[in-house]
Amino acid sequence: MTTGEVDVAEEAKKPLLIKRYASRRLYNTETSDYVTLEDIASFIRDGREVQIIDLKSGDDLTRQYLLQIVAEHESRGESVLPVDVLTDLVRSYTTQAQSVVPQFLAMSFEMLRESQSKMMENLSNFPSPMATMPGFDALTRQQQAFLKTMMGGWSGGTSGPEPETDAPTRTGEKEELAQIKKQLADLQSKLSKL
Repeated sequence: MTTGEVDVAEEAKKPLLIKRYASRRLYNTETSDYVTLEDIASFIRDGREVQIIDLKSGDDLTRQYLLQIVAEHESRGESVLPVDVLTDLVRSYTTQAQSVVPQFLAMSFEMLRESQSKMMENLSNFPSPMATMPGFDALTRQQQAFLKTMMGGWSGGTSGPEPETDAPTRTGEKEELAQIKKQLADLQSKLSKL
């Protein structure tokens, strides 16, 4: 690796620094322009770590803005967190004892990222007899697109190939996706009750 390549790799590992001005505008220090919450959400979906600092006080506001992004997505009907999970989160703030919820959530998301990575790897390494079946390529692209959509919001991204954006849609695909989302919500609900 050359020195330039090492610098680029190290730069990608550092969090993207966003400064909040007194006017509450958010300033991207890498590109020297103002950004919105949706821009920040996009950076995070692309796998970047983000740090938001108040310019005047130096306070780290990252947690506050990440919660705001989640709240905006939830309020637009892009529900990821079941009501049971949200209720348990509120309860964890009100209990006097040290809550295990933050550690549990962190471990759960880490396990989910690892599982996603393994599933994507397995999809791309299917045995050749399966790959010769008619329609196998379309099925693989559909599974990868689904996993990328469901997991795209969590850092770590996907390790598999990008799905084709102009792939033909199948009849009933939306219904299948809705059914899978419902099953995932049911699974999350069961996990939250444990």
